Amino acid sequence: MRRCITLGLLACLAVLSVATAATAAPVAGASLRLLPGEYLWTPELAPVGPVLVLVSLPEQRAYVYRNGVRIGVATASTGKPGYDTPTGVFSVLQKKREHYSNLYDDAPMPYMQRLTWDGIALHAGRVPGYPASHGCVRLPEAFAEKLYDVTTRGMTVVITDDPARVPMLADPSLFPASPPAPTVGTRVADLSLPVPAGAGFSWQSGKAPPGQVTVVLSLSDREMVVMREGVEIGRGPVKLAGTPPVGTRAYLLLDGVQPDAATSLPDRPRRRWLRVLGDGADDPAGVLGQAGLDADPRFLARVYDILVPGATLVVTDEALRRAPALTVIEAGDEIPPARPHAEGQ
Repeated sequence: MRRCITLGLLACLAVLSVATAATAAPVAGASLRLLPGEYLWTPELAPVGPVLVLVSLPEQRAYVYRNGVRIGVATASTGKPGYDTPTGVFSVLQKKREHYSNLYDDAPMPYMQRLTWDGIALHAGRVPGYPASHGCVRLPEAFAEKLYDVTTRGMTVVITDDPARVPMLADPSLFPASPPAPTVGTRVADLSLPVPAGAGFSWQSGKAPPGQVTVVLSLSDREMVVMREGVEIGRGPVKLAGTPPVGTRAYLLLDGVQPDAATSLPDRPRRRWLRVLGDGADDPAGVLGQAGLDADPRFLARVYDILVPGATLVVTDEALRRAPALTVIEAGDEIPPARPHAEGQ
């Protein structure tokens, strides 16, 4: 099965009820015993904060979290054999309430939220209780409408081959100790100043408007790339003194800060992260801290200062590759040609 990390524009659910598209079902125990087409919707548990959707292929379920709290779950139908739904970390690239596939006989795709330019999307559709789509993630129509109404372009969607785990607070140690502390009362970097000559990293925050931020750290390439609204605005090298972790992990930035300071940026408070993908055995000790990550503090400060709740950090042992639609394809896969008008169903 193809795995990919889609970097692009990014986030989703809300009326305590379990229902099919047409009829209500009992609430008690429904979150664990949903029938095909049913869903649970409890947005009042977390009225505000960044939103994340997690799709479990083996469970055929879609889970929605807001500020780390699960506020929705629905049955889903993903790709049937030969039309596998790709796993990985994605961003919502485009939204359309009324949309029709131009690959599959103008099949309706209501409340479409595009995840890749070559056809993978969240949308309303038939949910029979097993994988039946051409690669998209089908959702009950009433649920898809509620989801659509609270999402934004650029929201994070995680699709995994594992049974869904409850996301947990974590400290990925994006800013581990390495540089000397700055003078008290100063900032490590003034973002209004150009990158110093010979700095070894690039930073052009003016290339993209304010919006969703995605940071991808390739442990294979020893490089960190910063995207905002789908546009690369920064890139810098990193060093690893220890053994890097294996696999791909993804973290979502939550509202609020920790009471202590970021280790290598002592004039800034430590942020609150939620691990949403990957083995949690080494959290919250710090995946990158254990690997001895080191980077230019001027670059890290710029990254820190553009982060807003809902930002996504992806740490992967896969190599970074320039690909259509800003998609990093798993090593060994062929990079598909961009097909901006091709939709799966």
